[in-house]
Amino acid sequence: MNIGEAVALRGELDSYERQENLWILEHILNRNALELKLLGDLELSSKQQQDYIRALARIEAGEPLAYITGSQPFWTLDLIVTPDTLVPRPDTEVLVETVLKLDLALDANIVDLGTGTGAVALALASERPSWQVLATDIYAPTLAVAKRNALKHGLQHVEFACGAWYAAFSASHDQIRFDVIVSNPPYIDAVDPHMQGLGAEPERALVADKQGMADLELIITQAQHWLKAQGWVVLEHGYDQGLAVRNVFKQAGFKQVKTIQDYAGQDRVSLGQYCPD
Repeated sequence: MNIGEAVALRGELDSYERQENLWILEHILNRNALELKLLGDLELSSKQQQDYIRALARIEAGEPLAYITGSQPFWTLDLIVTPDTLVPRPDTEVLVETVLKLDLALDANIVDLGTGTGAVALALASERPSWQVLATDIYAPTLAVAKRNALKHGLQHVEFACGAWYAAFSASHDQIRFDVIVSNPPYIDAVDPHMQGLGAEPERALVADKQGMADLELIITQAQHWLKAQGWVVLEHGYDQGLAVRNVFKQAGFKQVKTIQDYAGQDRVSLGQYCPD
């Protein structure tokens, strides 16, 4: 099988499946897309062909492409991805953009709760090197991936803590106060039909109780213990949860509560400011 035949093995011309085929071949052959097009008659070795067929089978079984290639672009970073992490989505870049637009001090103190690959924390740290950034996750193997990504991109000033939400640092950082608490927590209802297409990714990072609202509510209602006055909570949530999240913010006494839409025009990020009397 040559490269041209391999590309044509799945999907119609100009389809997304063909593009996926190219990405897989780029990964296996360590060549870019232009090289692959110029080398269409180049024969794959037996091992390369086996690796390619195996990768296509994983895709057909519902596994994300990023688990096969081991990486996923996010913001300006190429992030290591493993089955211990969610695959970072483009919509989560709205979370990064929202925090970057806040009027914060040059030495602002930021925590990313439930960091996963480190996508949000590392994107913020790369854009604001003077910020103090702490990234947490409940699962040690996931946090290890985030640490590898920080090392890969030379972001050694990012700190890490393992634990569930605020418990990750409540013992060792009991005096700490943040300018921003940011998070992309689990927010999908366990019976949501979208879960059928997400079976390969860790359910603990996707699903929350109370129709997906449990972790969002916990982060908001406990935030005042960890925020500086005039500090912010900025959260990603489901497209249909904007109103509910805004109501939680308001009931918890937050001000300047609003929702930001994603690139598809869907409610995606809500934020509020802690303004104690």
